[in-house]
Amino acid sequence: MLPTPTSIPIIGLPVAVTDYAGAVSWVMGAARRGDRAYAVEAANTHVAALARRDEEFGRSMARFDLVCPDGMPLIWVLNRRLPEGERLRDRVYGPTLMLETFRATDGVGDMRHFLLGGSEATQEKLRTRLGEQFPGAAIVGSYSPPFGPWPGDENERITDCIRESGANLVWVGLGCPKQEHWIARLFDSLPPAVYFGIGAAFAFHAGEVRQAPAWMQRRGLEWLFRIATEPRRLFKRYLVHNTLFLYYLMRDR
Repeated sequence: MLPTPTSIPIIGLPVAVTDYAGAVSWVMGAARRGDRAYAVEAANTHVAALARRDEEFGRSMARFDLVCPDGMPLIWVLNRRLPEGERLRDRVYGPTLMLETFRATDGVGDMRHFLLGGSEATQEKLRTRLGEQFPGAAIVGSYSPPFGPWPGDENERITDCIRESGANLVWVGLGCPKQEHWIARLFDSLPPAVYFGIGAAFAFHAGEVRQAPAWMQRRGLEWLFRIATEPRRLFKRYLVHNTLFLYYLMRDR
C-alpha cells in the first residue's frame, strides 16, 4: 500500500502535512504503481470552505487521495496544531507543484504527462513553455474540451485519449469545482494515473494570467492580487469563501 502523508482535518477537509518534496515523491510513487487512478488537489480556503458548504463538492473531495495545503491560511492552521519541529515552512502551491513535478520528471523515461483543459491556443503556449523549461519531460498528449455543455460521449473520448497516450500524470485544468467533480465522478473508470486538480495553473504557465508577487503569496495575500486583476470574476468567490472559511474555523473551535 502506498504510504500517504499524515493529514489533519481543517473545517472537515483532511489536509496533508507535506511540502513540495514530499508531495512530488508521493506523486511519482503513485504514478509508478499504475494500479488505479489517484487524485491530488492543491486546496486553498475556497476549496476547503466549498467542501464544507456544498455536500456534493464535499463528496467529490472525499475521493481525493492527497490534499495539499495550497493556501497560507491552511499552513497557519496546520502549524498551530503541529509540534515546533514539524511545522511547515511553505505551502504547496498548485502551479508550483506542477513545475516541481515537471522538474522531477525531466529526463525520467517512465513519467509521462497529459494536459486536459484550456483552449487549444493556451495548450500550445503551455506545451511550448514547459518544453523550453523542461526539455526532457515527456508530454505525451493533450485535450481541449469544448466550452459550454459537453456532448454525451465527451467523457469517453477524453478517457480514450488519456489511455492511448500512456500518460501516468494527468493535469486537469477545467477550473474549480468542475475539475474536482469530473475527477470524482469518473474516478472508478479513469485510466490508471495520477490526476491533479490544477485550476488556473495552465493560464499562469502559458503566460496568459499574472501571478501574485512572491511577497504577497508568502503573506497570504494572493487573493487580494487576484481580485485586483480579475474583480468581476473573482470578487464574490473570495469574499464569500474567505468569510465562510473563517466562520467555520471559529465555529469548530
